This record gives sequence, C-alpha cells and structure tokens, in this order.
Amino acid sequence: MSELLTIRGLKIAGRTGTGWNEIVKGVDLDLKRGEVLGLVGESGAGKSTLGLAAMGYCRDGCRITDGSTLLNGEDLRLASPRRLRSLRGRSVAYVAQSAAASFNPAHRLIDQFVEGPLQHGTSDRHTAAADAVDLYRQMQLPHPEEIGFRYPHEVSGGQLQRAMTCMAMACRPDLIVFDEPTTALDVTTQIDVLAAIRKIVADYDTAAIYITHDLAVVSQMADRIMVLRHGKVVEVADTATTLSAPQQAYTKSLWAVRSLHRPSRPLPAGAPLIAIDGVTAHYGKARALDDVSFSIQKGRTLAVVGESGSGKSTVAKVVTGLLPATGGAVRWKDKVLPPRLEARERGLLRHIQMIYQMPDTALNPKQTIREIVGRPLTFYLGLRGREKEARLRSLMEQIELDPDTYLDRPVTALSGGQKQRIGIARALAAEPEFIICDEVTSSLDQLVAEGILKLLMKLQADLGLTYMFITHDLATVKAIADDVVVMQHGKVVEKGTRDEVFNPPHPPYTELLLSSVPEMDAGWLTRVLEARASGQVPGQALQR
Repeated sequence: MSELLTIRGLKIAGRTGTGWNEIVKGVDLDLKRGEVLGLVGESGAGKSTLGLAAMGYCRDGCRITDGSTLLNGEDLRLASPRRLRSLRGRSVAYVAQSAAASFNPAHRLIDQFVEGPLQHGTSDRHTAAADAVDLYRQMQLPHPEEIGFRYPHEVSGGQLQRAMTCMAMACRPDLIVFDEPTTALDVTTQIDVLAAIRKIVADYDTAAIYITHDLAVVSQMADRIMVLRHGKVVEVADTATTLSAPQQAYTKSLWAVRSLHRPSRPLPAGAPLIAIDGVTAHYGKARALDDVSFSIQKGRTLAVVGESGSGKSTVAKVVTGLLPATGGAVRWKDKVLPPRLEARERGLLRHIQMIYQMPDTALNPKQTIREIVGRPLTFYLGLRGREKEARLRSLMEQIELDPDTYLDRPVTALSGGQKQRIGIARALAAEPEFIICDEVTSSLDQLVAEGILKLLMKLQADLGLTYMFITHDLATVKAIADDVVVMQHGKVVEKGTRDEVFNPPHPPYTELLLSSVPEMDAGWLTRVLEARASGQVPGQALQR
C-alpha cells in the first residue's frame, strides 16, 4: 500500500480571549491507501481538529500555524481555496457525528446525494441517482429505490447515518474522515452502521480516519490506533498490540475506564415515589406507548433501556407532562399527576426535573452560567440578592466547578462535560426529589462520562435523589442502575433489579441488546455478524 496521507509537525492554534492557544502540538501521521486509522482520546485531545486538518480545513477561530498535510503528495496548506473545494468531496470526504444536524431538512436525501457528483463533474444526475440507490442497497438501507425520496426527518438516526456515509462515497474519495459516526446510536443500530461502514470502506479500498472515544468500537474498525492527549500523540500501534499491551499509562487509563460499578442495594419497603400505571400515549394517530407500567422507589436509580423508537424518551415526556397520556396515569406519591404540564402547580413542577442529552441545545448560548443556573432559583424558590448568590456558589461547588472561574462565563466557553455539569446544576437549583437523565453521557468521551456518573451518584447519596436514567448504553446501566426496565416498540418487555435483568436466562430482545454491546476484541464484530447470519444469536440484525 502506498502512502495516501502524510502529516508532519502539524500545529493548530485556537483563539482565546487573550490570544492564541495551541490545541494540536506537532503531530505526525501516516495513512496508506485502504488503511483505517483510529483516533482516540478524551474531549479536547485534538481528534476532530486533526481529522478536519486532513481535509485542509480549520474551524472558525482556529488556524494552522506550522507543519504540512500532504494528500496524494499535494500540500493542502499551500492549496488555494478553489483547489481545496475541488478536493473536498472528491478526494477526501467527511462523515459528521450528528447526521440529523448535517443534512438540509428542506431537501430529499437523493437530492443531497447527487449534489456532490454534479458539482465535481464525476457523473450526471441520472447516473448519480442510480449510484445512490446502489449504495443505499450496499449499506442495507430499507427500500433503497424509495428511501432517497424521503426528507431527513422521515428516517431513523441509524438510517440517516448510513445515508451520510453513502453521500461521502458518492465521488469515490480516496479518504473518508468519520467523526464519531455512531456515538448517539443504540447498540443494535450501531452494529448495522459499523458493519456497513466497514464493508463499504473495504469494497472500494478507501482509506479512513475513524475518530471516536469508544475504544470497543474503534477496535472493530481500525488497522492501527493513535492515542491523542492535549494535542499530542501519546501512542500509536496496530490495533491488536494497542488492545493487548498498551505502553503508556494514559492509554491504560482509557482501557480501564469502564470499571465503575455500583454495588447492589436492597429494595426498600413502602410506596414508590413515582409510578407509571398502564400508560398509553400517541403521536397523532401513531401509538408510541402501549400499557406501560413500572415504579421507582425513593433514592433508587431506574434505567430505561431499548433501541431508538422503543419509547424511552416518550415515557419521560409523559412523566414531565410534555406529552399528555391518552390512557393510564402517572402517580406522584399516590397522587395522580395532571397529564398536561400547564395544569401542574409550580410547587409540584420543581420536584420533577430533567437533564437533557445535548447540553449544546438545552442551554441558551447567549446566557452566562449565572443566568442559566440562577433562573430556576428565582422561578421556583424566589431567591434574590445575597441569598441567591450564596446558593449559586453552593451549586457550582456541588457540581465541582469553581464559582469564581465559571459563573460569569458564557456557556459557549465550556467543554462538553462542563456543559453537562451546568445542566445538572440547573436541575438541582429547583431542589427536586426526582430527576430524569435523558442520555446524559451519550455524547461524552469515556473519561468525562465516568466523571459525570460519579457526580450523579455522589449527589444521589448526599441529597437523597431519585433518578430515571434513559440510555442505550448498557455499560452505563451496569455501572449505576439499581433497577432496569427494557422497552421495545412502546412496550415493557422485561423489568426487575439490575442483577435480575442482566443475569441469564434473558428474553430474546434483552439477549439481543446484551449481545450487541461491543467488546474490546478486534474480532468481536465479525463473530457477531457471522452468528446472526447463521441464526445463533436471538433477533438477527434488524432492518431499521
């Protein structure tokens, strides 16, 4: 294999309030044709910045200060903007983390696919459209002849992620940069996407940079793994060597990060704090929940797990009153809650709070941390002046962020993990008894996610909080849950304590979920796909 990409001494700086701060610090990288390189490291390591630099691109507020990036022998740093536009999409393409945020919601998938080939002159519209159907089929998208005529909101997250990979392949580039393409997907959908990406890269001998914080995922995709920290290369080796014998202490810490595990706790006696009793809910005429029942005891953590579309987040909407139930009831301390949010009195509202999956969209970017966390203090508790200031500082200390450093910062100046801590502080400001955590660690790297989970458990112990934890990450469930509810197609298919649900025998759907959790073994995905093809694993790979 010949060298496709050669990066030498690359330095990239980002603008700060006082000047420029170096975020990539002299990185060297080599990639051969047809090779897949995994880039791993915690948030702020420089993974995405380096991946974009492979396209000759820097985000706003960043600049390349030194080094070279050679693609097919051409230095992208010296290329004109016009030349870079001709290379991007044709020679090198990019697959973003959030497909939903990357597609134009006003145009059909097929129209967005053919745009690249038409702009680069690699084919006419008719040929490009036919190629789209062929790629949709190779990526195992349902109804490949028809799915392209849907708008982005009319397909699932897993389907949209595969459609974006098809777009990246439209001009048959030499290199594709995959930036966390499966982070927000449930485990069964993730298998389909990983398998499809791996197949299409191999079939067309396309090189790839696969950026991820999930070490089990990267072990299924990469020939070699490069570990980054603080903008520097910590370690680089072939995948088998990196998995079996990491050399550096930092790499070993990444490998051991899933060690968090809450001991089993006895189920307390007495009435539950909250109970979902035979709840049915609809989106228009479509039934989203079907006779859902479970309860949560005070001080416990209940995890609600299942694939995309299983009804997990819909349950949260019903509990909070954002989606009125069409049948059944939600009971709070044996009192039936009004189904609509606006019918609930303020004193009740403050006791049920929510922490959202995406802090970037849940927190107002135009406000400071003081404004974001301070609003519920005034709204729910009527605090003002010195009393409010004292409580603000106390909340910041509870989420382990220095109030003098962070209170007057805009939310845009924070990292992903820091933003999620602010989301936690905003929920705590209402002094709730019950908090719904909706996929709160799914977009965070493993080190940051572990810190958030430890913080949530500490707050639970200190404040007696009760959690409903919505997640598709079964490792997180094993780490923090007392009890588990498994959902599929809007129904509860299994419930019990964590030990009862995770110990065999399992119902077929629970077995499917458990068998779909990636393992730190480079051959795991191949074995799972072979087993499912032969019917050895319950619930073969689903067409979503």
